[in-house]
Amino acid sequence: MDNIYIQYNFIVEPKEPATEILIAELGSAGFESFVENENGVTAYIQKQDWNNEVLNNIFILSSKEFKITYEQTEVAQTNWNEEWEKNFNPIEVNDLVSVRAPFHENPNLKYDIVIEPKMSFGTGHHETTYMMVQHLLEIDVNEKEVLDMGCGTGILAIFAEMRGAKFTDAIDIDNWCYLNSLENVERNKCKNISVYEGDASLLGKKKYDVIIANINRNILLTDIEKYTSCLNEKGIVLLSGFYKEDIPLIKEEISKYNLSIDKIIERNNWTALKCVK
Repeated sequence: MDNIYIQYNFIVEPKEPATEILIAELGSAGFESFVENENGVTAYIQKQDWNNEVLNNIFILSSKEFKITYEQTEVAQTNWNEEWEKNFNPIEVNDLVSVRAPFHENPNLKYDIVIEPKMSFGTGHHETTYMMVQHLLEIDVNEKEVLDMGCGTGILAIFAEMRGAKFTDAIDIDNWCYLNSLENVERNKCKNISVYEGDASLLGKKKYDVIIANINRNILLTDIEKYTSCLNEKGIVLLSGFYKEDIPLIKEEISKYNLSIDKIIERNNWTALKCVK
């Protein structure tokens, strides 16, 4: 029997940066998945985890800086997957990389990543995914040990292997993302990716040459110390999931851990940083 979900359609004005803050707060309240659209965001929570007070502690809803309205409805998981198929458009990066679902035509580029998104984050969020793929095209990951934090669908871990990574650890705190990454790793016939469910506490004393973190700003600020403790000397950290206006805050925090910004990519006010140790 399919799980039943409560779907909230939020209309957000102005959309940025309120949508990012809203998603972060909803995630902490038990919402599992999100689809951004031109008016705001659609969020999903399992009915068994829902109650009438679920939005009571979402502070941005009472903020005077933004106007946020919403309506809710009950949906089955199967309807959710159909929504992905309707809304998931293929991506092509630098005429070299295609990111598509199995039902999309193969454009026959050098790298072809096939993703069945289901309820995971990491495909509809085109700006940050796109920029992280651009960074990975430019850096040398051949025979490198890689970490993909907040792996979502597993797309960046999969691409790292395609680019020659020795092995990649892919971690996400969301159970849907964990399961979906496992499926997508298998779908792309990857052999050197290990997927884990959890957060930065799983890292322990592991060491990596390249760390990829496409997460929201607050998590990055909290966990950057842990990431850098796992980074080999002269290692690279790729950071995204935040806006151009957040760069000074990110720069100030990473400087505490001997990281400096080497390259900035921007796309529709989102940004992705290449940082070096």
